[in-house]
Amino acid sequence: MEEPLEVVSVGSALVDEEYLVSNLPEPDAGAYVHEESVGFGGVAANGAVGLSRLGHDTGVVVQLGNDDNADLVEANLREEGVSTAGVRYDDEERSTYCMVFRDPDGERTIVTGGGAAKNLELTEADEAALRSAEVVFANGFCPDRVSRRLAELAADGEIRLVFDLASTLDELADRATERETIDDLLPHLALFVANEVSIDSYLGVRGEEAIEALRKRGVSRGALTSGEAGALLWDAEGVVEVSAFDVDVVDTTGAGDAFVCGLIHEWLLAGESAAEAGRFGAAAGAFNCTEQSARGGMVDEDRIRTFLAERS
Repeated sequence: MEEPLEVVSVGSALVDEEYLVSNLPEPDAGAYVHEESVGFGGVAANGAVGLSRLGHDTGVVVQLGNDDNADLVEANLREEGVSTAGVRYDDEERSTYCMVFRDPDGERTIVTGGGAAKNLELTEADEAALRSAEVVFANGFCPDRVSRRLAELAADGEIRLVFDLASTLDELADRATERETIDDLLPHLALFVANEVSIDSYLGVRGEEAIEALRKRGVSRGALTSGEAGALLWDAEGVVEVSAFDVDVVDTTGAGDAFVCGLIHEWLLAGESAAEAGRFGAAAGAFNCTEQSARGGMVDEDRIRTFLAERS
């Protein structure tokens, strides 16, 4: 990456195979596919695209396979104004992809395949790009060796790191960030984000109990999301409860990524308060639920400001 970027997002960029199904089946049960489509996802790519749409210069550090999906993903990132200087290719593995099964209420189940993203490693050029960025965004799906190196860079004060746990530890086991690495990351983060399921898998508690436990582990600023129940944000000033916005939900895929983009935009880059950042993030997440796919409802700052003004 030649020019310094405001945000560099590390992890995965992929194709989402999207299926609208009659229901999300229980074990030994079934469902029927009503519609099929293809979209784009990956937490790192979603973060870079969401922040690009909010007006920031962004880039990714990701690994794709050497296949048609890789060409589609890179072309999409370029169309979104995201720097692809940190994109590389794996000749041995298929590009990582997701099968997203969505029911009529917008709830979803995601199954991931393809091994290219698991083989990501940071190069010297990647690390130089991370050091020059204002914010580095990573998540629990990053390979453990990548998250461990990010922890070292953050501990040395070389990067300003945002980390989204994003999934339960069981789902991350043997393919992504490990518990011990999360332990090492926490004291050095500019912002930690988790949902109620992922934080429960890590700490065994939720809500304000989890916040207290995270404070003891050195997390000075963070957010715990609870879907329709909203979110809890904390910093040195205290804990703030943020309500979710009531919208007509089409697809919840990517809502958490849009929320994190809003927090980075408003809390870290603009320096606003936790309460203002939480409302902005909640609005960004709500917007994304009103359209299909992981980024269908990621919008620009003006639309979010208008949305908030109408509900003030």
